[in-house]
Amino acid sequence: MPFAQVNGQNLYFEDSGGDGPAIVFSHGLLMDGTMFEPQVAALKSRYRCIVWDERGHGRTATDACAPFTYYDSANDLAALLAHLGIRRAVLAGMSQGGYLSLRCALTHPALVSALVLIDTQAMQEDPAQMPHHQALLEDWQRNGLTDVNAGVIEHIILRDGWSGAAPWRAKWKQLLPVNLLQCFTTLATRDDISERMAEIKVPTLVVHGEADQAIELSRAMAMAKALPNAEVVTVPGAGHAANLTHPDVVNPAIEKFLASLSSD
Repeated sequence: MPFAQVNGQNLYFEDSGGDGPAIVFSHGLLMDGTMFEPQVAALKSRYRCIVWDERGHGRTATDACAPFTYYDSANDLAALLAHLGIRRAVLAGMSQGGYLSLRCALTHPALVSALVLIDTQAMQEDPAQMPHHQALLEDWQRNGLTDVNAGVIEHIILRDGWSGAAPWRAKWKQLLPVNLLQCFTTLATRDDISERMAEIKVPTLVVHGEADQAIELSRAMAMAKALPNAEVVTVPGAGHAANLTHPDVVNPAIEKFLASLSSD
């Protein structure tokens, strides 16, 4: 299996290869690189698609991860690009993956040709939601992931009734408690970078589910407004993982955006 030993980490990744422009997909909290299978399938014939499992997630999370920030994750991404010999790439990030992609654009701007920001934001978490997150986390730590709480997470990330939910429920139940706690801590303590959005000049596509309960659409719109070169696509009926549950809307939007880059 492909691992990159970079930046003090052992990062699992998959690389479609090819000579096309590179796109690196960064997943959300509690997810892994497989959440971008619909996008990789649609794009790999024309683009070099890389997915990876971030700290505390997927096949990268074989051991307990040390405390980290999304700036550390941004450095992981930059080191992965160097490991793969990629000098510049489109960064596509969903939720947490967007947090680290934005920070990578701020701290490693020469590496970033464009951004695709899916169900993410520049702000910190909504304070009104934090007590609910904390209560769920504490119960998960004490009792493991109950079916009730798995249903809550499914509702938030995937929306009710999505046919592909069962494998994700199984993955959530296998998460190491120590990694779960650290990843939630990183999420809850991140900084607000709203005032720095004007620094990011690259073309940006903001994609957001209209029914996203984890990050309200208004937050994505505020981010898009602050970015100098952003366009927005909303996804009717989609929740937090719009790219996974609604690829029929998201994939054409990404393809159109990528085509506009090559025509500039």
